[in-house]
Amino acid sequence: MTLLVPLYVHPAEEPGAWARLIGAAPRTYAVVLNPASGPGTRPDPAYRAAADALRAAGARLLGYLDTDYGARPAAELTVEFLRHRDWYGVDGCFLDRATAARDDLRACRRVVRSLRRLGATTVVLNPGVHPAPGYLRCADLIVTFEGHWSTYVAAFARPAWTARHPADRFCHLVYGVPGALVPLAVRTAHERGAAVAGPVTGELPNPWREPTPALKDGPHP
Repeated sequence: MTLLVPLYVHPAEEPGAWARLIGAAPRTYAVVLNPASGPGTRPDPAYRAAADALRAAGARLLGYLDTDYGARPAAELTVEFLRHRDWYGVDGCFLDRATAARDDLRACRRVVRSLRRLGATTVVLNPGVHPAPGYLRCADLIVTFEGHWSTYVAAFARPAWTARHPADRFCHLVYGVPGALVPLAVRTAHERGAAVAGPVTGELPNPWREPTPALKDGPHP
């Protein structure tokens, strides 16, 4: 079990959270960098320093790209990835609000191919639900659940096709997890076929202000 960590708070605002994440970097699958709902319009020195420290600590870095469920032009996404790559040295990208329908799969493949040609060695798709099975061929990892702990406990359903694929291709991002239940959230993801998880205690509108408490003492498979 490894951890995917979106940390959506500025390093200058929460330096302690970033320091804890850097210290736990070897236990992560990847860290998602998101300076301004993407890379922003100019390099941020604080993010650059944080990225350098994470990379030196052994973390894989992913640049945040919002696809708006396929509505954003591919050219915009490639420009933003190049900024992430050139400014922060990311290894790949985290495609948020990704499409999930079979009819949108061809367009998603085109976008991913373009990003890989530009150097994205790791591509994570986040539709937040189980997509059509063909999406698994586009990405290294797919987030098949993003939502509140209460929903995860009561309403999660796993399609049969997922059982035919390795658990390390799937991730569950769960927020609103009571602190004492974070180890349980990690174990639950494992039992539901996801070898990568990202449980956090935060709530909307920005649950991802703190790294997961599971980083403090390691994942609990």
